[in-house]
Amino acid sequence: MQKNILYLSYDGLTDALGQSQILPYVIGLSQKFGYRFTIISAEKKENFNSKKQLIESQIKDLPIDWKPIFYYKKPPVLSTLCDLWAMYRKAVALHKEQNFHLVHCRSYLVALIGEKFTSKFQVPFLFDMRGFWADERVDGELWNLKNPLYRSIYCFFKKKEKDFLRKAAHTISLTYNAREEIRSWKDFENIPISVIPCCVDTDLFSQNGEITPHLKEQTLTISYLGSIGTWYMLKEMLVFFKMLLQSYPKARFLFITAENPQIILKEAKKLNLPLTQIEIRKAERREVPAFIAESQLSVFFIKDSYSKKASSATKMAEILAMGVPIITNKIGDNAFLFEKYDYGYLLEDLSAESMQKAIAHIPKLLQKPVNSLRAIANDYFSLEKGIAEYRQIYEQIFQEKSTH
Repeated sequence: MQKNILYLSYDGLTDALGQSQILPYVIGLSQKFGYRFTIISAEKKENFNSKKQLIESQIKDLPIDWKPIFYYKKPPVLSTLCDLWAMYRKAVALHKEQNFHLVHCRSYLVALIGEKFTSKFQVPFLFDMRGFWADERVDGELWNLKNPLYRSIYCFFKKKEKDFLRKAAHTISLTYNAREEIRSWKDFENIPISVIPCCVDTDLFSQNGEITPHLKEQTLTISYLGSIGTWYMLKEMLVFFKMLLQSYPKARFLFITAENPQIILKEAKKLNLPLTQIEIRKAERREVPAFIAESQLSVFFIKDSYSKKASSATKMAEILAMGVPIITNKIGDNAFLFEKYDYGYLLEDLSAESMQKAIAHIPKLLQKPVNSLRAIANDYFSLEKGIAEYRQIYEQIFQEKSTH
């Protein structure tokens, strides 16, 4: 019998993240294993208007039914409650028609709906936690705990976090570091929790068999991929570039980002960096691999904090799949991964001394064969593996439900 799965996400399918970390999994699970999905996602109007047809074209011949709602940002808190209420009402109406066998909840906000489905309809929910969300809001300075409203919301979600972990049929963490943290809590030693990192579609992120030389005409290009701010430390990355220019005066810094270029250029001017050696390119998902391939090294520094124990950077998998070595710092499972695989340089901290050591290591990094880095992406971050692991967890939940 075909299983009906309700997939809930507060991130939109038309967001970059939805296109890389939701849609490929859902498409793979429905194509390979025949699951029928109903997706309710919160879409930002601008993204929805420009990408709606792109998403629909990818799912049109599959058993995937997309039921978007619109995401509202203002007023804070109240708009989120309204969005969640709209999602819940839609989910209940659809359940009456389709009789869902499982609710897959991507992160904390929609897990509130999954928990309700379990208590009201006895439908199991999968808590795909993604990270310590409430702590991320605080560590990223989005919630100020001195504000009584945000303090009460933080306390509410820290309590709910434990409820979700207890009540979910299964939990998925992005890192082993986060799983160990959770299992260190009293009474949480044995909860069912699996680790699936952010995976990459190695067919899309591919150099099509071409092995490009790592250093062309002695001009080193380093790249940064993704959004800027909150977690990603722009100033420190530009300081690194300034130090790099002492050894590689013609080096170029390529930013592949949808952010306003002025944010980057303003910070670069403060450091007296040569703006002619900084390039900022906006790219659609299908264009990203070609831009990454223009660089010989990729750099990203992430703010270190408690919540980052649970962080798995999508960009890491994508960069490795393109055969480009990485210079980064210790967050999430990076210490474990850099010990297991040799794919770049892991900074001890973001001091000038650590950065200098990384720069001294660059000649070795440039000798790494493209295929060896790509093999790491296939071994640890493969989308195929991620899809197979989700399938295994789904089947385990269905089996447990049928025996109860």
